[in-house]
Amino acid sequence: MMRLTICQTRARLSGQIGDLAFLRDFWPLGFHGLCSATHMPFGHSQAASSLTMVGGTPAAVPRSFRKHSTSALHQGKTALMQRFFIERLGHQGDGIAKGPVYVPGTLPGEEIEGQATAGVITTPKIVTPSDDRVRPPCSHAKACGGCQLQHASDSFVSHWKVEVVRNALSAHGLTPSIDGPVTSEPRSRRRASFSARRTKKGALAGFHQKRSDIVVSVPNCQLVHPQIATALPLVEQLAITSASRKGELSVLVTRSEGGLDVSVTGGKPLNDELRQALPELANAYDLPRLTWDGETVALRHPPAQRFGPARVVPPAGAFLQATEEGQRALQDAVSRITKGAARIADLFAGCGTFALPLAQGAEVHAVEGDRHMLRALDQGWRQAQGLKRVTTETRDLFRTPLLPDELRSFGAVVIDPPRAGAQAQVAEIARSEVPRIAYVSCNPVTFARDAAHLQANGFDLRGIVVIDQFRWSTHVELVAEFIRQD
Repeated sequence: MMRLTICQTRARLSGQIGDLAFLRDFWPLGFHGLCSATHMPFGHSQAASSLTMVGGTPAAVPRSFRKHSTSALHQGKTALMQRFFIERLGHQGDGIAKGPVYVPGTLPGEEIEGQATAGVITTPKIVTPSDDRVRPPCSHAKACGGCQLQHASDSFVSHWKVEVVRNALSAHGLTPSIDGPVTSEPRSRRRASFSARRTKKGALAGFHQKRSDIVVSVPNCQLVHPQIATALPLVEQLAITSASRKGELSVLVTRSEGGLDVSVTGGKPLNDELRQALPELANAYDLPRLTWDGETVALRHPPAQRFGPARVVPPAGAFLQATEEGQRALQDAVSRITKGAARIADLFAGCGTFALPLAQGAEVHAVEGDRHMLRALDQGWRQAQGLKRVTTETRDLFRTPLLPDELRSFGAVVIDPPRAGAQAQVAEIARSEVPRIAYVSCNPVTFARDAAHLQANGFDLRGIVVIDQFRWSTHVELVAEFIRQD
């Protein structure tokens, strides 16, 4: 234990203020001890980031000491700033330094300074920027949490997304050829989920701020289609009309052939006043459909989507590919893989994204767990011209996957599961004699797991096309071709 008198302390502060070990030892006990005793012990039990308070107020400090303590605190704060080298990018788009320390908004090869809290640096200072660093194209990029990679060049993001797929596969010993990515253009997203809150002056609509529940306005969003962006005044009006002061509306806006299809959740329960006001809003903003917590409150004309030659009216909020360009890229890849098959099984078929275009050249059996989506698919098929037979089956493929005997009559299988993958269904396909598979995935990790199982059971992973519908995000999709080996 080391003991210093006040005079010795002042001498060390004035002469050796840069001694960080001394400063670290000095802070834990606070300055009040200097004023209450002739000698003061300094220990090594903990580190502190602020002055100790006495009775909830700052301790009395001699005037002659305050000048030195301010300097000490300033230099101590500087000392807490550390320098890091970003080694790689994680799956969430954060830069990762040794530790690991996660640093959002950084790129591999960059040198940064910052203070790490719980292994995260939220406000880094870029000391040495990467050659791939660019100015974000969106004026909202700094605050909005909608995009994670606007600070990176397009070429970097494209390469990184391919590597995400490659690394997931290599973990299972798989090394197929990988093409792409096919990247959707800016301002092409045909669906957005806006948040809205009432304010004292009206309402605020937009996306959530990064790592926060604060809503930020995004009138110049470079991600969504311009028609989607025009819905922000409507979203604000919905909040004024029907949101509680403490609640938050979630407003899903989808671009359709008939206009903007709007589905709202999180608002007040429907009452007579809302049942009158909401259809009036739908008329004022020329909405084909307005849905409130699953109930259609206004249907002026069908909000149709086009899948091949068929026009389909999906249930409100039903799954839909993010961009029209991305949808075409997925459909083209699936069509190429299944070409020549006389009968195709489309598993997790949704509203017919693949089943209906494929029906131009083959009979299709569409299997989906949601009966409402299958009803929309069936109606679209019945109203279309020139399509071969499409049958539908409502079935939970996680609990009751199609068995090998049921798969025997199909020349190809299309499977497009959610992010969890399709472990149970893939196990049955692996036992079947299906000659080829088109696997569409939005999660490289679960896809790699399923792909390894298929490969181990006689299927050859011929190739992959990476599709990037979610520009400037960490999300990545792919289509893979599997061929049963003789």
